[in-house]
Amino acid sequence: MPQSWRHALNDYRELGIVLVAAVVGLTVQRPLVWWDRHQGIDTLLVVLVFATAINIEAHSLRQLPALWRQLAVALAVGISLLPGLSWLAAHLIAHGSLRDGAMTIGLAPCEIASIGTTAIALGDVTLAGGILIGSTILTVSAAGPILAIEAPQASIHPAHIIANLLIVVAAPLVVGVAIRSSVRLPARTESMASVTITATVAALVALIAAEVHFSGRYIPVVVVIVLFVVVSAVVGRAIGMWSGLPIRKALLLTTSMRDFAIAAGLAAAAFGPAAAAPLGLYGIAVLIWGTGSAGFMRARPPG
Repeated sequence: MPQSWRHALNDYRELGIVLVAAVVGLTVQRPLVWWDRHQGIDTLLVVLVFATAINIEAHSLRQLPALWRQLAVALAVGISLLPGLSWLAAHLIAHGSLRDGAMTIGLAPCEIASIGTTAIALGDVTLAGGILIGSTILTVSAAGPILAIEAPQASIHPAHIIANLLIVVAAPLVVGVAIRSSVRLPARTESMASVTITATVAALVALIAAEVHFSGRYIPVVVVIVLFVVVSAVVGRAIGMWSGLPIRKALLLTTSMRDFAIAAGLAAAAFGPAAAAPLGLYGIAVLIWGTGSAGFMRARPPG
């Protein structure tokens, strides 16, 4: 089976697992809420980021200097325009934890799964990997101060958020990349890391979904999520307009897919676990969008 089709099957399978996990989270709420309130999101984030870093091939990183212009534009947009977009969109939601959580979507780095969807779409996976690493570093360093400006009434402590992201995101990312770059790992490492990523994403979706209590308050949340996905996709398309097709695909997918798990960790650290509830819905929406659009771009003839 060709490598690209393996990526596609894995991504559609992951989407199915995520949907099942969401149902579990919505129905088996009490024990999951307890875990969520006892550092569950942070614990799973450490595992997820480390497993993802282990899967980043060292030779891909060595090719990044040739793509520095596209990388710089994607990172600049991701840390400036997208946080502003999610802040504006979140104001369609009534004041409270749901608005607070939605506000963090644009502060998250690109979605870990965007590397897989870029591969399905036959996009530039090297660029997608560079954006993943660069946007993660920017989130760790800038998300706390930006959130403190966006929500001054919430008594957010940027230093606390930065410290939390350093521990649960930056440290496992650096350790994972360093191990992959310097140690010859067994052949099964990549497949084991992929299984770990899928299982951890599913656990995160269940954990975050456990905070969801559907009511009329979630209607504007769904509107905000759809609006953010559509506008961020337009932005991703725009910044890749003058690049080759594989780069355009990578920029579209990494810009329009933000990491719901890291956003949930950020929301929980800044506002409390209840603020993570919208991120489960966003995670499902963005995985459906990313997988579906990648399949469409793969099937569509170039031009």
